[in-house]
Amino acid sequence: MNREPTSRDIDELAGFLPRLYARDFEPVKEWHGGRQPDGTNPFPFPEYDRVVDEFFDTVYQGCWIMNDYRPERAPEMIDTRGFIEQADTIHIKEMLTFCAQGEKFCDGHRQAMIEQGVIRRLLERLEQLRERCCE
Repeated sequence: MNREPTSRDIDELAGFLPRLYARDFEPVKEWHGGRQPDGTNPFPFPEYDRVVDEFFDTVYQGCWIMNDYRPERAPEMIDTRGFIEQADTIHIKEMLTFCAQGEKFCDGHRQAMIEQGVIRRLLERLEQLRERCCE
């Protein structure tokens, strides 16, 4: 398992909160694919705003990705009322891993996690934990 987050790690990630949830912010710039003039029909895929890309790059480069997470657990944690608001850093890392890696299996997953407020709730919880859990 990777290291625990420092206050700097949390500040860096939480710094995306006002950018990802700015008024009129759209996580996806454009969807590509679908029916083409030549008759082909490639699967649609999103072109994310650079802020979304920067956020998930930060998730991947930091201490947030768990290699041994169990993806089947994360949706239940996310959907359980009040779970995120009481989560510890281990569970937050597991849910962030799910949010990041879900895009590999479902185009638009990151958009859904942002628009449904999952990322907002995770970052707000990290801000709450900052003083208690970090150096």
